[in-house]
Amino acid sequence: MTSAPAEPPVVVVVGAGPRATGLLERIAANTAAGYGGPDPAFVLHLVDPYPPGPGRIWRREQSPLLWMNSMAEDTTLFTDETVEIEGPVVPGPALHDWAGIEGRTFPDRRTQGAYLRWAYEQARAALPPGIVVHEHRTRAVRLEGPREGRQSVWLADRESPLTADLVVLTLGHQEAELAPEERKFAAHAAREGLTYLPPDYTADTDLRGLRAGEPVLVRGLGLAFVDLMVLLTEGRGGRWTPEGRYVPSGKEPILYVGSRRGVPYHVKLGYRLEGELPKLPRFFGPEQTTGLLAREGPLDFRADVWPLVSKELGWAHYHRLLTARPHAFAVDRDAFAVDRDAFEAGYAAADPYDGSLDAFVRTAVPEAADRLDLDALDRPLAGWTARTQEEAQARLLAHIDADLDRRHDPAHSEDLAVFMALLSVYGQLMRLGDLGTWWHGFFSFLASGPPGPRLRALRGLAEAGLVRFLGADMTVRAVDGAFEARSASLPEHAVRARALVEARLPQPEAGRVRDPLLRGLFAAGALATEDGLLAVTPGDGRVRWNDGSTHPRLFALGPHTDARGAGAFTRPRTNSPAFRQNDATARALLAGVSGTGVPGTGVSRAAVASEGGGAGAVGVSGAGPAAVAVAPAFVPVPVAGAASGEGAGGLSAGQSAGSSDVQSAGPSPETSADSSAGPEPGPDPDAGSVSVPTTTSAVKESVR
Repeated sequence: MTSAPAEPPVVVVVGAGPRATGLLERIAANTAAGYGGPDPAFVLHLVDPYPPGPGRIWRREQSPLLWMNSMAEDTTLFTDETVEIEGPVVPGPALHDWAGIEGRTFPDRRTQGAYLRWAYEQARAALPPGIVVHEHRTRAVRLEGPREGRQSVWLADRESPLTADLVVLTLGHQEAELAPEERKFAAHAAREGLTYLPPDYTADTDLRGLRAGEPVLVRGLGLAFVDLMVLLTEGRGGRWTPEGRYVPSGKEPILYVGSRRGVPYHVKLGYRLEGELPKLPRFFGPEQTTGLLAREGPLDFRADVWPLVSKELGWAHYHRLLTARPHAFAVDRDAFAVDRDAFEAGYAAADPYDGSLDAFVRTAVPEAADRLDLDALDRPLAGWTARTQEEAQARLLAHIDADLDRRHDPAHSEDLAVFMALLSVYGQLMRLGDLGTWWHGFFSFLASGPPGPRLRALRGLAEAGLVRFLGADMTVRAVDGAFEARSASLPEHAVRARALVEARLPQPEAGRVRDPLLRGLFAAGALATEDGLLAVTPGDGRVRWNDGSTHPRLFALGPHTDARGAGAFTRPRTNSPAFRQNDATARALLAGVSGTGVPGTGVSRAAVASEGGGAGAVGVSGAGPAAVAVAPAFVPVPVAGAASGEGAGGLSAGQSAGSSDVQSAGPSPETSADSSAGPEPGPDPDAGSVSVPTTTSAVKESVR
């Protein structure tokens, strides 16, 4: 009697946005190189109510006014020779190459969405015939099953679950239940007939309650605010003259805006670095992170980690200053002579923990304006007050002008060197797990700000009287028939309005996570950080448990985890942590379904034996970087309407900006998300793949 053939293993990926697309690309690349056996065969379910590839954030169905806040040349989903992975490097086009646009433009998000959809289709087409993909346009609402057995993934629109051998959660940025103050404001608005918009992704927020000509209080000056600003001005019919003057439509409200810092995020740098770059990492690399990990007890970021980070950032700053403006190091500039080796040796020897590094820098760099003052950068309005709103308005406009001038002036190229050091530090910090929200906010403030045209637009709207600045440490309280705002910068001034907008993303702190699948996981014993993030191993994203073990069948990648420093896509040639993690996770999945690891568990025998020890990438055979593979074929697609990062002066008619930074996947609450699987159900939950245009004209039409 012939026995029935064994069912193929099953992998379920919950969330089908950019991070899942990157994982799929790594599965295809590794199987093409022979990893996972000669004829890999398993079923792969993708669960997401939004389109695979772009997901929620980059979907086509959003305003064309919303831009990316990264240049097209700084956006790729493909590996290159800088990426340190065990699997094969498979080069592919960055966004500007694929779209046929100039690299230093800021495309709209729909163009990026088309690029992600194309990358998804390319990865899916590259899978071997034994890997069968099913798309489910719905939400996963529950995950359960024994650690030693198969898992059940329950979907919102099915009575029976998907049964999986392995599960990967690529959920993206998470929504949260309202915090206590937010609940109080929502209840106040309901009682008094006011408008209160809690933290949310701005593109999905209903703005109809913000009435023309009326004051609106806005908390947050990050990228979510930039989206709000555009949708309430250009989105309501306003326009820009060629000279950069805003012509209102008459439908705009008046925005009174403040935040903790009280100033907008620093504008994107508007030049390329010429000449010598500092070698990074130098003072915050694997040696230092290994030392931090060896310490007993939890790490305090400001006390234990920040001194090393600030030394690394300072190294980049002063190294570039020595190259570009060496006279900054002279006390007597007419008789200047500096010994670079002596400075570098003194800087290296100075201890960042005991104050000696600061003392050394003050001696070596006499002018305070030439030093890197990270505290002043973080809180530029600290201690400053104004008596009137007009005085605060003038101070903020001067701040914006100075930021635009400096960040577009290569004479201050030390700022770009610090930016590169920030990227390096972010990659190193992934080894330490999540270290709280302060660092993510600081990084986003310095490195993930708006494009130049966007900040010029903010200035123009302020001059037109449609944006009024309240300054730093803004507070809001509920009063009879209104909300009232004050700030530390304007202690004698208060503004009342019938509408309040929280211009930031939700913060899903522990106990406020809205996603039912994640809530169920935490209740079952998955380890959560204080910020409500899912704890994972930094190498391959294996979910950690409260008892110190790791789940043998469950992985998680992306900003809902404590390895959120890895963006779904990033700059080319930066050894992206996300690409490294995607590759490690793909190889762990292939090891599990192919029998390289313990059959059906997705974990190696060595990892099972040491499971109580926690983190670690799955053990695999055949280690060592593979040869660079041939790049996949792609179709260059010219796309009209992208904005130049070098625009001088005013905005042309119809210019706008966007907000989702692709370089930091761990944005602060005021930034916009870069990838997600969202809550809204879509059509045809069991539909197969949706075809994507493959000709130049067809793709142009798809993003028009």
